[in-house]
Amino acid sequence: MPVIALVDDDSIFQFTATRMIESAKLARNILHFENGAEALAYLKENSLISESLPDYLFLDINMPFVDGWMFLEEFTSLKNSLAKQIRIFMVSSSIDPRDMNRAREFKEVQEFVIKPVTIERFTELLKSA
Repeated sequence: MPVIALVDDDSIFQFTATRMIESAKLARNILHFENGAEALAYLKENSLISESLPDYLFLDINMPFVDGWMFLEEFTSLKNSLAKQIRIFMVSSSIDPRDMNRAREFKEVQEFVIKPVTIERFTELLKSA
């Protein structure tokens, strides 16, 4: 079973996503980060420990300190030093086509997902990836 990371400053999204992922038994472990800086620090600290790294990362766009775009910029230079490949889903309540197009510019982003995310959508994303 995969390890999933939720990178989002919205505690309600963190809580509901965790409950849905746990109830559907979609993950072995769920990591929680309130912003991109926390997530990047964790990835750097655990870069050589494959079982500690997430398989999938759900990344919000709008967060304090280091937002989703800043995270992706740094992640692109960090990814080759990680012990495993991490698939990223950009998650946002934004329906702005500019955000969707910008997310597509990063080959690391598997898909742009609009909130709210249902249990069916989590299942579909994780099974298709």
